[in-house]
This record gives sequence, C-alpha cells and structure tokens, in this order.
Amino acid sequence: MNVTRGTGSQERSRVVLSSAASVADPAFVTRATSRTGRLARPTLRGGLFLGVGGAVLIGAWAFDIRDLIFVAGVLLLVPLVALGYVIVHPLRVAVSRVFRPATVSAGLGATVTIQIHNLAQTPLVGLRWRDTAASGVTVPATQALRALGPARPGRQTTADTAVVSYDVSPPRRGVYPVGPLMLGRVDPFGLAYSEWPVGAPHDLTVTPRVTPLPGNGVSITRGEGSRHERLRHLNNDSDELIAREYRPGDPMRRVNWPATARHGEIMVRQEEQRSHPEARVVLDTTRGGRGPDAGRGYAANSAEFEHAIELAASIAVHLLDGGFRVDIVELGPCQLVAARSRPGDSAGSHDPDEGRHGGLRGDDPVSFTGPEGARALLDALAQVVPLEQAARVDAWSGDGGAPGGGSALGRQIPTFAVLVDTGEADTADLVALRSLCQPAVAFVFDTMPGRAVERLDDAGWQSVHLTRASGIAEAWLQAGQQGGERRGQD
Repeated sequence: MNVTRGTGSQERSRVVLSSAASVADPAFVTRATSRTGRLARPTLRGGLFLGVGGAVLIGAWAFDIRDLIFVAGVLLLVPLVALGYVIVHPLRVAVSRVFRPATVSAGLGATVTIQIHNLAQTPLVGLRWRDTAASGVTVPATQALRALGPARPGRQTTADTAVVSYDVSPPRRGVYPVGPLMLGRVDPFGLAYSEWPVGAPHDLTVTPRVTPLPGNGVSITRGEGSRHERLRHLNNDSDELIAREYRPGDPMRRVNWPATARHGEIMVRQEEQRSHPEARVVLDTTRGGRGPDAGRGYAANSAEFEHAIELAASIAVHLLDGGFRVDIVELGPCQLVAARSRPGDSAGSHDPDEGRHGGLRGDDPVSFTGPEGARALLDALAQVVPLEQAARVDAWSGDGGAPGGGSALGRQIPTFAVLVDTGEADTADLVALRSLCQPAVAFVFDTMPGRAVERLDDAGWQSVHLTRASGIAEAWLQAGQQGGERRGQD
C-alpha cells in the first residue's frame, strides 16, 4: 500500500471583494485569527480632529458662543465623513498566495508570496497590507502597498498588480493557517482608516525535523553471517523457493536452474527478491495511564512527545530510503489516514475518533513506501497530537497471544517502538507483539513508567533509554550496538 497525500507546489485563492461584501467563508477567518474582521477607525489625525472638536463644542456650550459651535461641528463632521468614505468606497481586488516550498520542515524557512490584482476601473492609492496567521507563525507588521493602476479588461499588467513576499520560519511542526490578507486604506485627508480581510486562509504544513541516520537502513534490521542465511531460507516467504513453468517472454535471468533440473523442464522464479522488505514503527500517541490527571501529566511531556515524533519520522524515512515498506501503528486513535479531512479543505468536518480505535488491537497499520510515501508520512505526522486512548475493539485476555491474532500486523518483521508514556493495556499488547518482531527495539523516554519498561525487557524487547535532550542519531547507533551485542551473545 503506497499512501500518498498530494501537497502541490502552491496554494492559490482568488476572491473578489467590495466594500459591502464579506469574506466568502467566515469560518476561515475565525480559524486563522480572532481579529481579522472588518475594521474602520479614525487615524491619529482624525482622532485629534474629534478631540479638538469635542473640546470646542463643550467650551462653546458652556460659554454660549454660537460661532464656536459651528467650528466644533465642522471638526467633528469631517472625520465622520472620512470614516464613511473608507467604509463605502469600493475596493475590488483578487488575491493569490503561494508557499515556497509548499511544505517545510520545522525550523526551516518558507517564503510566502502574495499577488494583489486590482479589478476596479479606478486606481487604488494609499493602500496598506498585512497578513494574518495562526499562533506560531510570525508575520510582518502593516506595510505600505504601492499604487495599483486601473484594471485592463481581459489582461493583467504590472501596473495593476503588486507582488509582496515575506519569510516565515515556524519552530514547531503543525498545520498553520495563513491568511486572510488584510488590506487597509486611508481617506485623501488621512483622517480615517479602514481594513478588510481579503481571500481565504491556506494551510502551511510544517513537518517534523528528520535527522539523517547512519547506516543503510538494513544492517540494524537483521543479523549477519550463516545464521541469517539459515533463517532466510527457512522463511516460508523466501522467493528462491517459489518456481513456475517458463512462459514466453520471461527473462532468462529468472531461470531457476535447480528447479529446472528437478522437474525436467525450464522453471523460473515467481518473483525477484522482495523489492520492499517490511518494517514496523509503533508510535505512542496516547496520554498514558495517568487516570484523571492524564491531561495535566501529559502536558509536562510535550517536549518528549515532540522529540518522539521526530525520532519516529527519522526512523521511518531512513527505512523508506533503504527500500523498506514501513507500517505505522499508533497506540492512540488513528490519525495517519490519508483521506482524513484537513483544516481548510472543502470536505466536511470529520471526527478523528469516529470508528477508529488505534492501538495494536485497533485499526490496521498505515503503510508507506518509496519517496512519495516518505513525503506523505511527514505530512501526516505534522498533524499528530496526543489523544485519549479510545475503547478497545476486544479486551486483552492476557493469554500472551499476538494482538488481534496477528492478522492485521502480519508476519515477523523488524519493529521499532517509540514510547513516551504507555498505559498498562498498551504495555501488555507490546509484550504480546514481541513474537512478531525481529528485532524488537523500543526507544523509551524517561517519562515511561519503570514497571512498563521492565515488562518490555522481560519480554525480550531491546530498550534504548532516551531523554528530551538525547540525540536521534546517537540513539540509533546505540540501538545498533546493543543489537550487535545481543547477536554476538546468541
């Protein structure tokens, strides 16, 4: 199963607004920021006019000077007329926004380019712009926009179009809504300022950091020497033991000569050596077994959780680069579903817990293969958050059998578990899963309960202990060293 999620190289929005129009989808504005509504206010100059006018009016009323009442009325009326001008005066533009790159790794930079095209037959002068974004993305302050000439019917020119850009560098993974663009203008006398939201937000996907790991992704997943050769040939799935009759068009390099000699006719191998060996990554996405204090307890583990996501991403990408098909198993409710609706999508909202139970006895693993699978996996991991453990499909009976009967998890393959704070039920399932893992490596953070780590060790898991400050490449090397020592002892 090759799971892919199209990210596209750019995201665009074309929305036409007038002074009396509203944003096409108000939900987008609310989600992006709570302060992106239409705004009209006096400028500093307009505020001075109103203040002086009010003071003159009070003085004229107190001293019964009718001439000053007229002056006060003018001072008060002019800013109000200016406010009406910036509110009613039409503003028709089309806005497109492009992210380069469309998906960025946490801590790296991306460029947001915004194109503003005047659709009105009159020039637009004195505009100001600012972009809006969710918390975590820093956008520049309000800046002046050059004058836009009148629109040319049927074509777009540099005179009626302005392009602005800025750089962002989100420090943490996630999906950040960027937009809508806020366009503001002042009246000709500079007494009033009005601002409109233009266009809909677009999601900037920030994927977890991926640390290059040493090795080719294969050495840690299997033994060496004659022992490995014996195990490979005892594997019922070994391709060398599968042969069939020769068919016209079969390449001669597939001829199985021993089988040909035994059967007296040309036999060829059914398949080449498996192009996608398999590996499994178990990711702890639950809030652990802390009972009513789960939420407060896990908040303290947020740094460990983010480090765990980066570790899982690095391991999975390393294995995918090595030609593996990687199955991702979440201990919490499933979040790595390719068809899951994302913020900003036109599809209706979807409850991430609906029909999904996660865990080793829940949904089938989500599989990724190849470079496209690596991109899809990172895009999906950008949205993973710690969730409460959903109800199990079937209660663990404690019989030591493989979770789910092993039907969903397949045969014995290399397994790497990244664990932050597993509860008792998940720990029991991991113990039962050990029979389907070779090797079985558990990267355990110091937030893991000691009893759970002991049970994993007793079951034969190879535990690699980590803290939030541990290096990912160093942890991978440590796993390889420990695995080599175990193979040497065997």
